Amino acid sequence: MRGLAARPPDSDLDEALTLRQPLRYLNLFRLVVAGMFLVAGRSLQLGSDWPTLFVATSFLYVAAVLALGFPDSARLLGLRRLVTVQVLVDVTLLTVIMWSSGGYRSGIPILILIALAGAGLVGEGRMVLFYAAYATVAVLLENIFAMLWGRPTVDFFTVGVTCIGFFAIAEVARLLALRAAANERLARQRGLDLASQLRLNRQIIQDMQDGVLVVGEDGRVRQFNPRAAVLLGTGLREGGPLSAYAPALARTLQACGTRGSSSHSLRAEGSGTMLLARFLKAGEACETLVYLEDLDRIHSQVQQVKLAALGRLTASIAHEIRNPLASVSHAAELLLDEKRSEMQARLVRIIGNNAQRIDNLVGDVLALGRRDEAVREVLPLADFVGDFLEEFELGKGPDVQGVVVNRVLPGLEMAFDRTHMRQILSNLVANAFRHCSKGPAAVQIGATLRDDGRVALDVFDDGPGVPDTLRAQVFEPFFTTHSKGTGLGLYISRELAEANGATLELCADEPAALSGAHFRLIGRVKP
Repeated sequence: MRGLAARPPDSDLDEALTLRQPLRYLNLFRLVVAGMFLVAGRSLQLGSDWPTLFVATSFLYVAAVLALGFPDSARLLGLRRLVTVQVLVDVTLLTVIMWSSGGYRSGIPILILIALAGAGLVGEGRMVLFYAAYATVAVLLENIFAMLWGRPTVDFFTVGVTCIGFFAIAEVARLLALRAAANERLARQRGLDLASQLRLNRQIIQDMQDGVLVVGEDGRVRQFNPRAAVLLGTGLREGGPLSAYAPALARTLQACGTRGSSSHSLRAEGSGTMLLARFLKAGEACETLVYLEDLDRIHSQVQQVKLAALGRLTASIAHEIRNPLASVSHAAELLLDEKRSEMQARLVRIIGNNAQRIDNLVGDVLALGRRDEAVREVLPLADFVGDFLEEFELGKGPDVQGVVVNRVLPGLEMAFDRTHMRQILSNLVANAFRHCSKGPAAVQIGATLRDDGRVALDVFDDGPGVPDTLRAQVFEPFFTTHSKGTGLGLYISRELAEANGATLELCADEPAALSGAHFRLIGRVKP
């Protein structure tokens, strides 16, 4: 009783689930055997020695099987006790039928063997050996009483071999049942573990920062996680065609064909996000796994690491360079005040120019370190560009008038930090003015509203443009083709654009107002 009390409720539930099905089949076998005795017993030469006892025992066997087969019996007695009662009833009534049918030669011991095998499958531990012992005693007593009664018997050696078979069959059936129960518990536990793993995997996929899609061979979306819908900027639906939600992605997938795996970068039409799409063939159904990574987020993370290092660098170079630079500049001014030869004056100018160049370089680097201090506001582009050009013309002199033209239409706005926008325009327009023909409207600034709701600010010039061999390098730091340039203007402009959630790009293969270089700043309308 102590062992039963200590058994956890889950163990009792598993035991009930394990026993109920085989016990149902065993009860069906008992009912078939009892019904056969009752209906066809006489034709099978059973009950020849004592017909009345045989018929009465057959009726009692059918009634016992029916009574003990109801679900209420298991609830009242418990499954283990019910199994014991059923085995004792089987062995007892089969022994009585064997007595009334001529003893051992009637073949009833074979049915007792089958009953013990069934008991071994559903029995518990040592009770199986008890069932075999009970059957052994019953068969031996039947043979002894038959001998005392003066009826024909078989030798006790044959009966003993049969009784040994009782123990062997019961024990083998018990071991098989234990093995089957252990395998069933293991399968159930692994099923629970698998279900838990599937739930965990589903949750991980739902929370991934990358988008995941499963696309069938017919180009329809089988599955996707919420992040994929966010990155694509469209309402994905399972079973819908991918081309209806993300045409660029569908075209790229179709172009990949049957290749095992490949990666391509593209811009999502719905969200405008730059994505890295990785395609992987999986499964026998020719489905394709599509992994979507946000290149803007990856680039932003890289920039954060880069800027952290740059911030430490700028903090040190500001002191290490500017202090001696101030001394050099002051010494040059003192030399300039003295009456010296023309050669000395030229050297003083060289010192001053290079000191100013170094000071501009330090200022650019320090400005780059402050890129994350963006305070975005909605700027009316037409008015802002007009004010900027007035200041630009004052700084450059009368030669600029009429060369740089404002083509921005009123009503267009962009959410941008005012200081950052002024610095970007200063770099772009200064570069354009340096390379243009200096004729009327040689540099033009325009703006358009894009289909995705963002605004594009364009700077054109009629110069020679950027050679194809240099296009990949124009935004690299310290890259310049001008002898007095720092090589940081375009690099800083792009960094400031990204700090404002915008992009700065060198356009190619697009219709432009002029034939030279074409830079485009694309930003949001609202902060």
